[in-house]
Amino acid sequence: MFRPLLHDYFRSSASYRVRIALRLKGVEHDSVSADLRAGDQRSDEYKARNPQGFVPMLEMDGHKLTQSLAIIAYLEAVRPEPRLLPADPADQAHVRAMALLIACDIHPLNNLRVLNYLKNELDHDEPVRNDWYRHWIAEGFAALEALAAPRAGRFLFGNEPTLADVCLVPQMYNARRFDVPLDDYPLLVRVDEEANRLDAFAAAHPDRVAG
Repeated sequence: MFRPLLHDYFRSSASYRVRIALRLKGVEHDSVSADLRAGDQRSDEYKARNPQGFVPMLEMDGHKLTQSLAIIAYLEAVRPEPRLLPADPADQAHVRAMALLIACDIHPLNNLRVLNYLKNELDHDEPVRNDWYRHWIAEGFAALEALAAPRAGRFLFGNEPTLADVCLVPQMYNARRFDVPLDDYPLLVRVDEEANRLDAFAAAHPDRVAG
């Protein structure tokens, strides 16, 4: 049986989420880099496997799985322990809402293809692009801090990592890369620190997988 193969890029937030989830679930896998800077993801060979031309893609159990949250949902179904979503439907909806706030409302506005469009097609210089990046993170983090606060424990929900934390940690990495002030988000900072004490999060960090 073939080991799962992750098509990855070290700074891709979506790939980072899947790296964390694979490690939390204890899924042994191999990785191959698709260098987004070089356009590897747009090659005919790669797009024959993933027509959208994005990372991550996980080849597992004979499937070519795309989109980070869909991949993590598959892992949750086939490797249910440890759980990344609580059993209670209302709690599960709450965790999903926090994860989607990051994955759907912050990240898509700040990914590489958007930044390249701002640069190349709209001719915005780097300070303007960086202001754009910081604005959407700050807006999203303010909402997430408030949403998480009533039910947070060690993590965004309770005392075990969930899908919300899997999404938060890569976004915190991005925020620091772009010098987003984090003083207004003490809960998010604390949870990020707590998560990165766990081997599954630390081993997935871009600095650990770059090469």
